[in-house]
Amino acid sequence: MENQAYQAGDIVYVFYRNPHAQDVANIQEAAVVNNPEKDGELAVFLYETYYPITNELAMYATEEEANKAYDYYYGNN
Repeated sequence: MENQAYQAGDIVYVFYRNPHAQDVANIQEAAVVNNPEKDGELAVFLYETYYPITNELAMYATEEEANKAYDYYYGNN
C-alpha cells in the first residue's frame, strides 16, 4: 500500500486472493468506508466484508497502478 491519505468514499483497487484457490489473485474495485467495528478508523469494504487498512493490504488509487503492480509481482508482461 502506498503512503497515501484515503477518505471514506474513495474507490481503490486491491489484490484479492480467492479463498478457495490461494494461488489465484485478482484486482478488485473496493470502497474505503468508516470502519463500523472501530470508531475513527477506515476500512475497505469488499464482498460484503470490512477489511482494516493496514500495510499488508495491497491497495492502489487507480486501476492502472494496480495493474502495473500486479504485472510486476505476478510476472505478466
